[in-house]
Amino acid sequence: MRVPERLRPARLAPTIAGPPSDNHQRRTLNLLAFKLLITPLLLVGASLAIRRWGERIGGFIVGLPLTSGPISVFLALEQGPMFAAQAASGSLIATAAQAALALAWCLLATRGWPIALAGGCASFVVTAIPLQLADFSQGTLFSVALVAVLISLRSSPRGEVEDNRLAPPWWDLPARVALVVSLIVAVTLVAPYVGPVMSGVLAAFPLMGVILALFAHRMAGPAAAQHVMHGMVAGLFGFAVFFYALGLMLPRFDLVVSYAVAIVAALLAQGISFQRMRRGRRSVESRRAE
Repeated sequence: MRVPERLRPARLAPTIAGPPSDNHQRRTLNLLAFKLLITPLLLVGASLAIRRWGERIGGFIVGLPLTSGPISVFLALEQGPMFAAQAASGSLIATAAQAALALAWCLLATRGWPIALAGGCASFVVTAIPLQLADFSQGTLFSVALVAVLISLRSSPRGEVEDNRLAPPWWDLPARVALVVSLIVAVTLVAPYVGPVMSGVLAAFPLMGVILALFAHRMAGPAAAQHVMHGMVAGLFGFAVFFYALGLMLPRFDLVVSYAVAIVAALLAQGISFQRMRRGRRSVESRRAE
């Protein structure tokens, strides 16, 4: 399905990026304040979920559009529904890029977290920039995102998580929050100066998933980081469905109807994905018991 030209990802302008306008700076500060409030809370919740239910569930939580969804509402209210509909294309690009990051991380995890981190970041950028420049329709981007997620899920190695993991020190959660806050501030302040393509890439980078994987690698070994990334990718089905539904609905319906339909569609997709993930976990446990 082709979409109107105004809904396609913006091409890279042939000008050098300069300082942002006053309106852009105010919007950036508003989004920064929102991210600084919500993202640390989600990170703490996902970290506690890992301790209670395992790395895969924690990754699944951060794969949901819990931060990007409210930001989309914020943009729609401030900039209008057409702006939010166009931004949905960038989120679909980010879905494929996150799947590529997770796959590279899982393949390189046994070689140490610095190599896994570098390889994952490189895969994210190499995937996101060509898709941004290609000017695909939202339907094509949605298909590319789903294929990327499926490839990542089927190709990512996952070892057994060590039972003798280290007990987290008292400073573990505060350190995670401090790290994610520092990264959010750096990315948000730098993005307006590096041009529209790289700005979109930086804004969509999965900071929470990366931090959870880093700490899981340190606390329980490379297999734990692989499980975090696998769970994050499993959560991307609902992420992609949410933003594709927004791209279809916002140009035609009001905000309440559009976001309601997108949320319901995302929840249905997440429910199916979660059930498949649980069945896969049970089959692994049954094979271990044998």
